[in-house]
Amino acid sequence: MLEIVFLGTGSGIPSKRRNHAAIWLGYEGESMLWDCGEGTQKQLMAAKISFMKISKIFITHWHADHWAGIISLIQTMNMEKRKEPLFVYAPEAERFISDLLDLGYWGPRFRIIPKNVPFDSAEISTILSTKQFDILSVPVNHTVPAVAYCFKEKNKCKVDIRKAESLYGLKQGPLVGKLKDSGRIVFKGKEIKLEDVGLYERGIKVVYSGDTKSCGSLAKLAENADVLIQDATFESEMENRMHSGAKEAGQLARDAKVEKLILTHFSRRYTNISPLVAEAKKVFDNVLAAEDFMRMKLKSKQQ
Repeated sequence: MLEIVFLGTGSGIPSKRRNHAAIWLGYEGESMLWDCGEGTQKQLMAAKISFMKISKIFITHWHADHWAGIISLIQTMNMEKRKEPLFVYAPEAERFISDLLDLGYWGPRFRIIPKNVPFDSAEISTILSTKQFDILSVPVNHTVPAVAYCFKEKNKCKVDIRKAESLYGLKQGPLVGKLKDSGRIVFKGKEIKLEDVGLYERGIKVVYSGDTKSCGSLAKLAENADVLIQDATFESEMENRMHSGAKEAGQLARDAKVEKLILTHFSRRYTNISPLVAEAKKVFDNVLAAEDFMRMKLKSKQQ
């Protein structure tokens, strides 16, 4: 199960109700952040999420409302005697993390490991792969090098033990594990194939746009996502403002065939977000406006 907590849903200048951009993801013991705007550590405390357990931070781009919280977060981790390394993924991560660590007289006593994320082509990259999930990225259209991220859980296959027992007399035991691993076994002189007794679950897919105008690379990354979390700074795109609007977010969600669209990164000019939701809903029905501390849980789906 993937849990998502929106820690900051504002843009540029924070407001009383909306902090700078940050989203927490929790999955099977993994604790990660997408962006880390100013005040993120206090938002984590308020949400009762342990900042010490965060192992990876994924920065979409180096505008301060998306990264300035890293400085104070690292300082607190250091004072709390953190030992585990912290991985920071971002465009030009090595350059910017080196600059940040040169500020002041602090010198963290734990390793901070920058991971450069490609930003100069339209190709989707796999920047992290584990046994259970991948993190993908793709460059997007903003005023500085910027990327969108995707959490993609790997598809699962379980043995339907009732079906296996009914068809072949196979009961729970070591042979079931072997069947999952190899895809086929011989039992009592009969071949059993996993596809004949398998229950398939499609992995969760969640995409976060960061700051961007709607673009083809984001649409490609978001294709068939369960959730698309998209920049909706304004009601619609504005000239010389390299941000998506709610209208364009709705169009992209429709075209990419996503299941749910969550709008975020709202300009402080909007004290009432309902017009943005209404604009997106003109073209896409399943729309939600993010709020600070909004939580959601997602599970893989049986096919």
